[in-house]
Amino acid sequence: MAGNPTHTVTNQPPALVGYDVFGADRALVEAVDRHTAAEVLDEVRAELSALGRAAGSEQVQEWGAQANEFPPRLRTHDRYGHRIDEVEFHPAWHRMLGKGVSAGLTSAWNRPAGHVRRAAAFLVWTQVEAGNCCPLSMTHAAVPALRTDPALAAEWEPRLTSTIYDRGLRPAAEKAGALFGMGMTEKQGGSDVRANTTRARPLAEAGTYELTGHKWFCSAPMSDGFLVLAQAPGGLTCFLVPRVLADGGRNVFLIQRLKDKLGNRSNASAEVEFDGTWARVVGEEGRGVRTIIDMVAATRLDCALGSAGLMRQAVAQAVHHCEHREAFGGRLADKPLMRNVLADLALESEAATTLALRLAAAHDDGSEHERAFLRLAVPAAKYWITKRCAPVAVEAAECLGGNGYVEESGLPRLVRESPLNSVWEGAGNVQALDVLRALRREPGALDACLTEIGRAHGADHRLDRAVKDLFTELADMEGAEGRARRLVERLALVLQGSLLVRFAPPEVADAFCASRLGGDRGASFGTLPGGLDLAPLVERARPVS
Repeated sequence: MAGNPTHTVTNQPPALVGYDVFGADRALVEAVDRHTAAEVLDEVRAELSALGRAAGSEQVQEWGAQANEFPPRLRTHDRYGHRIDEVEFHPAWHRMLGKGVSAGLTSAWNRPAGHVRRAAAFLVWTQVEAGNCCPLSMTHAAVPALRTDPALAAEWEPRLTSTIYDRGLRPAAEKAGALFGMGMTEKQGGSDVRANTTRARPLAEAGTYELTGHKWFCSAPMSDGFLVLAQAPGGLTCFLVPRVLADGGRNVFLIQRLKDKLGNRSNASAEVEFDGTWARVVGEEGRGVRTIIDMVAATRLDCALGSAGLMRQAVAQAVHHCEHREAFGGRLADKPLMRNVLADLALESEAATTLALRLAAAHDDGSEHERAFLRLAVPAAKYWITKRCAPVAVEAAECLGGNGYVEESGLPRLVRESPLNSVWEGAGNVQALDVLRALRREPGALDACLTEIGRAHGADHRLDRAVKDLFTELADMEGAEGRARRLVERLALVLQGSLLVRFAPPEVADAFCASRLGGDRGASFGTLPGGLDLAPLVERARPVS
């Protein structure tokens, strides 16, 4: 009945829409300012604010919801029985993907501050809908692998770095832009790609092969091309598999099924059969892992960035809710215990953003020192940041109470998405073992990390003590594999602490060092020690002023 007082809605926060997702993120804005040359900073900030306003708009947020409500569907055959192996997506998916491409999320490699501006954009765009970021990431990361073959790079790089989203399966030479997927893992090996059994038989034309095998996970199966690993006569080798051949015929690319995933549901991940599939070699035979190593580093950084973006959106939603919700005679955000929870979550989010953008800046620098820094810092950051994402998302949902458990709030989607990046591109143990490998084989990587950490020496006694503890861990590598996670966690925390001590407001650095490095904290969020100034941390995390 109209006017029924029982239907009057009160004490509910307004929807978090109509704001600049980039501009409202103080930690991200400051990181971009810090790592971008003055002559391009205004251009970069304007570009990111435009994307931030789009990401915060009601229309684009609705696209994200629709892309997940109507997930992709596999069509193996057409009405006449012809094999077509196509994946159908909702129009909202194409709008999201097109916006990501036009915003430069695949074009970092040839622009000033290209990696920093792209990293910030990736972090922003993840907050709207993370699934479409998968093909954007794969396309971006394929460039360094293709550059091992100058001829391939000359042909494909302009397509991959294009800001035009040209959908539909046609020969790549006829398209204004192209996207890439990847097919590395197989049933029997998973992360152990050297156990792959897909075979590559050389054809008469130099550099061309015929592939036969099964890929257990193939990302973005409607892409224009794929980087895959297969066993050639000379050993494990990287190949480029075009979806459509130059003459317009479909390459043999048999999609067996789409994965029914916990999260990332808007994005298609497939099992694919190769049966006489045409491919071009990328790099040298037998050097497949070496060919894709820079690609792996790029996708791992995207995992860290994606998790940082998910954390930021979870914290933004939690703070926004608590700023507008009244309970027990006052605003939730003003209650001491809730303030402790929000501040703790905000700390985790800011530390993740700060470290991830530092890594992007190292890519832009490109010096030998920075490359050495990335060799150790990327797997450490990927390990730790992605591990922290799930507990942050779950705690943020709890801040909304029962509302956070309802799909309309958007928090369940964040919770489902939150474990993904920890699994993708090498799960936690793979990252930890990669850190050990770098420590043993590449001493320059440790030197570069310690140089970065040392820039904050003497600024905080808790950080200095944590660095000493890290030295103790590093001095005893006997049996290190069994405690590799502990070592990597400490390395990541010390890196985050050193950056926050140097660049974050004093209250942020103080709270981080006290809780993450000083050990004065419980096992769950909301257990920051007394005596800290928490109100500025919550205020800093507010998404709308």
